[in-house]
Amino acid sequence: MKIVIIDYGAGNIQSIKFAIQRLGFEAVLSNNGEEIKSADKVIFPGVGEAGSAMRMLKSTGLDSLIPELKQPVLGICLGMQLMCNHSEEGDTQGLGIFDAEVKRFDSKVKVPQIGWNQITNLETHLFDKVEDGEYVYLVHSYYVPECEDEIARTEYGVNYSTALHRNNFYGVQFHPEKSSKTGEQILKNFLKLDLRS
Repeated sequence: MKIVIIDYGAGNIQSIKFAIQRLGFEAVLSNNGEEIKSADKVIFPGVGEAGSAMRMLKSTGLDSLIPELKQPVLGICLGMQLMCNHSEEGDTQGLGIFDAEVKRFDSKVKVPQIGWNQITNLETHLFDKVEDGEYVYLVHSYYVPECEDEIARTEYGVNYSTALHRNNFYGVQFHPEKSSKTGEQILKNFLKLDLRS
């Protein structure tokens, strides 16, 4: 199985690569369009600021390529947020894969949210063998309000969508590569997905 992690200078790439190695697979880091298109599974990571991340995607043409991909794609953290229509962070136009707007957390809660929190209302095969209420690791100041594409939910001042799914695209706000056994299971489930899932 060919696994490609999109490499556009956005942070948490090595830790994802190591997490995949722990599952017994190798992943390639690439920003080459042909290589990404030929992958069986694509992971779209992200740590950083939405506006500058989107500029990096545009500079390599990845902003046009990613929405056209046909294989299972997993966006992680900022990667998931960039797959939405728009983010309040830097007033950034997203890739428009998920029909959602990314908002900043209210000042009533500590921002960023850093640490472990629960995921509930789990749907799709991405969460096979994951119990409702399991804990995952999150670091973020912006969130996706509850929406039609939601497949998991978290509460932090508000209920928000902590995972999304549309067609062959999946997104998680949390970091599976830092979420212990639960995150490992979610990555394993993603690598097992086919388009009938």
